[in-house]
Amino acid sequence: MSISWFLATEEAGFGLNFDILETNIINLAIVIGVLVYFGKKFLGGQLADRRAEIESAIKDAEQRKKEAASALAEQQQKLAQSKADAKQILANAEETAKRSRESILAQAEEDVERMKATAARDLSSQQDRVIRELRQRISELAIQRAESDLPNRLNDDLKRRLADSSIALLGGNKG
Repeated sequence: MSISWFLATEEAGFGLNFDILETNIINLAIVIGVLVYFGKKFLGGQLADRRAEIESAIKDAEQRKKEAASALAEQQQKLAQSKADAKQILANAEETAKRSRESILAQAEEDVERMKATAARDLSSQQDRVIRELRQRISELAIQRAESDLPNRLNDDLKRRLADSSIALLGGNKG
């Protein structure tokens, strides 16, 4: 097959047309027509399926978005409630601590006052005991001194007058 055969057939009625402008437009129109005729159902079905998948995905995404927004709102509400509860617990703890502090201070003050009173009683008791012991010791010392000095000071005249005065006192008590 040579080029001359192609050229010969071209003149006979059937052959190749090498005019680019004429052949491209016709070929393009045929291809588009065949594609439209046969591809309309196939591409339409594919596009419809794809569109349905995309719409379903969009609806699912919107539903998940609504659920997420609802869950977020619920969690934010729980967070706000938790914060309020935490503030209330903190306020209660501070109030309890304040009452405990005041109670402890009042108890400590009572204890100090009781200790002071006990110490004052103990001091007063000790003071009375010491005074009593001092008086007793002074009395003993005075008696010892008097007993030691008395024989030196008593002479016969003084002894007689003491006896007379004791008798007069005893006699005056009877009468």
